Amino acid sequence: MLKINNLKAYYGAIEALHGIALEVNPGEIRCIIGVNGAGKTTLLKAISGVVEKSGSISWSDSDISEATARKIAQMGIIHVPEGRHVFPGLTVRENLEVSTISWHGFFGAKPYTEDIDLVFSIFPRLQERANQKAWSLSGGEQQMLVIGRALMARPKMLLLDEPSMGLAPKVINELFSQIVRIHKEQNIPILLIEQNARLALRVSSYAYVLDQGNIILEGDAKELRRDPRVVEAYFGKLSKSD
Repeated sequence: MLKINNLKAYYGAIEALHGIALEVNPGEIRCIIGVNGAGKTTLLKAISGVVEKSGSISWSDSDISEATARKIAQMGIIHVPEGRHVFPGLTVRENLEVSTISWHGFFGAKPYTEDIDLVFSIFPRLQERANQKAWSLSGGEQQMLVIGRALMARPKMLLLDEPSMGLAPKVINELFSQIVRIHKEQNIPILLIEQNARLALRVSSYAYVLDQGNIILEGDAKELRRDPRVVEAYFGKLSKSD
């Protein structure tokens, strides 16, 4: 579905990605792990069309290497950036409605009742706070909101950047159970960036290790969880439950 070859990304004269190759097939969650500054966020930005890049990106056998960020979103490749970027002065419901612009074309008419019902069924807490301003939500609720907003865009694929950032362990577990639910019930492939390598490898079927703009290791996620190089670099000694 998504195939990338020899992808390079640039910030001015600085080359941040050095010939990345990866793919995400229908029905998969694939993850990218790596230390801060490895180029993980830049990779998602390159796919989304918001940084300068070269190389090949194809989506369902169509070349989207030169497509604009708007066009890529309209195709259904929906990027959820790190940092919980809600519209703070809008209510929860209004934040959700805004995302329908990508397929509905304008904001105002309301042919998306089923979309909102879906989001509220996955995140009941958002329904409880539907008329509450987004700025007043907890960090976990705001992360639910930005993922819910991505669902309102009717994604064919989700790019998730650090969804666990800054959240308490209990909230992280709840959030990731819903991410897996979305993947399974809505049949949406996901490319996940996550600093919590143990968690990322647990929910993914395939993984890439990114370091200084290069993929240095890739393979079955379960196998990488046991790879001594990954264990040493990212989470130390594993327990039997891991």
